[in-house]
Amino acid sequence: MARVLVVDDDHTVREVVVSYLRAHQHEVAEAADGETALATMRDSPADLVVLDLMLPGIDGLEVCRRLRATTDVPVIMLTALGEETDRVMGLETGADDYVSKPFSPRELVLRVESVLRRTGSAPAPQRLVDGDLVVDEAAHEATRAGEVLALTVREFDLLRFLVAHPGTAYSREDLLQQVWGWSVGDHSTVTVHVRRLREKVERDPTRPERLQTVWGVGYRWEAET
Repeated sequence: MARVLVVDDDHTVREVVVSYLRAHQHEVAEAADGETALATMRDSPADLVVLDLMLPGIDGLEVCRRLRATTDVPVIMLTALGEETDRVMGLETGADDYVSKPFSPRELVLRVESVLRRTGSAPAPQRLVDGDLVVDEAAHEATRAGEVLALTVREFDLLRFLVAHPGTAYSREDLLQQVWGWSVGDHSTVTVHVRRLREKVERDPTRPERLQTVWGVGYRWEAET
């Protein structure tokens, strides 16, 4: 996984971005201002920085300039919608890409992974194997006993997350945050996706052996021995 530093003084934005990146298997650090961001990069360098333009104290442009003076770490700048001048200044300062607010967290993750691939910092895609089940991140495909499973994008994301974390019980709220990137939402969304996923990965969906219910908690993936 890649290590990503998210720098934004808006707690809600940080929380959503951090949750979404972690759901996609990235290690994430966060900072609310420029000074903290620079100190974090000195102490524990990241593979990529998501950097808000408007920060208290040292603004995003200055943070980017200082980073560029000592490192070639990729930077994705977050800018206000329609502020073309700010976007141009960010790119001229050394940012590798920019995303305008408001933005889709999923789009930001795709931008992060695209920049990581371009700069050669991307982690190798995983191929998760559990018995006759194979989850191939590079192909974005899952197979069971050699047969390709017809999964939606969100079903694939949920399966990948669970298979990567066997034996751990997650609440519906946890899964909304880790897979959907939502800090709030209807928990029945998770319930429906779990039911659909069981129909595709279980030998008998009415008696699930892999995607088990943990009563009073949520769900747990049981790896096959």
